[in-house]
Amino acid sequence: MPTKDPSAIHDILSTVRTIALVGASEKTNRPSHEVMEYLQQHGYRIIPVNPRLAGQKVLGETVYADIASLPEPVDMVELFLAPERTDAVIDQAIELKVPVIWMQIGVINEAGAARAEKAGITAVMDLCPKQEIPRLGIPAVGGQT
Repeated sequence: MPTKDPSAIHDILSTVRTIALVGASEKTNRPSHEVMEYLQQHGYRIIPVNPRLAGQKVLGETVYADIASLPEPVDMVELFLAPERTDAVIDQAIELKVPVIWMQIGVINEAGAARAEKAGITAVMDLCPKQEIPRLGIPAVGGQT
């Protein structure tokens, strides 16, 4: 069952440093863009993932086609995708042994979360780190503001 426990969420957001944001957008009015920018400002390294934008830059970071193409391991995969499009990414994250899969508000995939948890991966679903960070009082990564 995906975690919504505040202490577990606090631990996740206090320990992850590098996040692959799947469904990244170059459009500044999109929630994925706003959340990516917020997380960068909070000190996280965000690597955008979107096959349509692969090779381009979003908020100063090169976009990759999928998480298997990332140049370095990540601590968390955050999904800004329609629920029916999440299975392939969840399965890739399981294969890559990414420690945390975070599904954004409205992104519900119980079966995918169960597969991830069975593989030892922490799953978070239907929450937004941009909301959870201030709610839980999580300081900026590396002392940034």
